[in-house]
Amino acid sequence: MALRYIVKYGHPALRMKARQIETISASIRELAEDMIETMEVAEGIGLAAPQIAESKTLLVINAGLIEEDVPAKVYINPVILAEAGSISMEEGCLSIPDIREDVIRPEMIKIKYLDLEGGQHEEECNGMLARVLQHEVDHLNGLLFVDRISQIKRKLLSKKLKAIATQSKEETAQP
Repeated sequence: MALRYIVKYGHPALRMKARQIETISASIRELAEDMIETMEVAEGIGLAAPQIAESKTLLVINAGLIEEDVPAKVYINPVILAEAGSISMEEGCLSIPDIREDVIRPEMIKIKYLDLEGGQHEEECNGMLARVLQHEVDHLNGLLFVDRISQIKRKLLSKKLKAIATQSKEETAQP
């Protein structure tokens, strides 16, 4: 396993739609392991492949932070099939450090995905798990949580976001 660099706001990988995974190979399993380790070291609750500059529809959730004694979970090619309700909750993101804002999202979702063995699953989720899954699926579609806040709030955050993007360019330019 290896730690991966988490790209920050302004990196082009965060705005691209990720590519579907056609085959669950050893390299995909290794990528999932790397992502879990990276997420845990960064103390995150979720991580999507585009956040480590990988254009793949793969995300991991630190389920142990949601429910005790539950291992991290891998979602391959996740698709949200249905949603219901609405709730506002504060969100943050490993790719947008030091910024947290309230985001309105559906309270319940139904999601389908593949596991690391290629098994297909459909689950209904609510609460924190539903929120984290929606946040990470957004990453797979090139969306960030700041895209879901009001234009006024985004304008108020523009200097902070610009500073993160500038720092991100400097970090990725270094050898």
